[in-house]
Amino acid sequence: MKTVVIAGSEGIVGSELCKYFQQNSKVLRLDIQLGHDLTNEKFVKHWFKTNRANHLINCFAINDHVDKCKKKQYTLFDFPLKSFSKYLDVNLTALFSVCREFARNNVDSTIVNFSSTYGMLSPHPELYNGFHKDIAYGVSKAGVINLTRYLAAHLSPNVRINCVVPGGILHNQEKKFVRKYSKLTPLKRMMNVKELNSIIDYLSSNKSSYVTGAIFVIDGGYTIW
Repeated sequence: MKTVVIAGSEGIVGSELCKYFQQNSKVLRLDIQLGHDLTNEKFVKHWFKTNRANHLINCFAINDHVDKCKKKQYTLFDFPLKSFSKYLDVNLTALFSVCREFARNNVDSTIVNFSSTYGMLSPHPELYNGFHKDIAYGVSKAGVINLTRYLAAHLSPNVRINCVVPGGILHNQEKKFVRKYSKLTPLKRMMNVKELNSIIDYLSSNKSSYVTGAIFVIDGGYTIW
């Protein structure tokens, strides 16, 4: 039985992937909600040294759209610089650390990273009621794409690493937001989180044995405009 590490296991995507992979695999959960601080390099090194696995799926990230603690909306002129740094620290620096320590301890393995459509294009202003989605989210998610390609070049052939770019996932958004987002999407709807299972399964199996450094956009056509 293969072992799959899901970093960000308690989030919207992570929790669904845990349920999916638990059917046929041993799943190891990593998440800040479980007391795992992935920005702590000492913790990351120890955890991956003592928890070997075949596959790593990285769906952890800070995302202002789903941040329940967010109390204020901003425009680009008043985003706090400390906030910008935090996005980069979690979404890029910690991601690099996790990928590196997994690769150090596991050969003949795979990694799947998660970017975002906002790592490829700017968030549409009409979706956010006069405010702006945090610029640092998109910048960090653009970095995930380049990080994946860099690591693919240096970790091959021992580790295959690819990146999935999901579109908007339906999850308790306001009806007005869902209508606007759907109108901007060729398939005219938001994604069901279960629609990511098959592509992640493919990239975490021998079915994708000749695939590395690839970017898979799963967005209902949102980025084609």
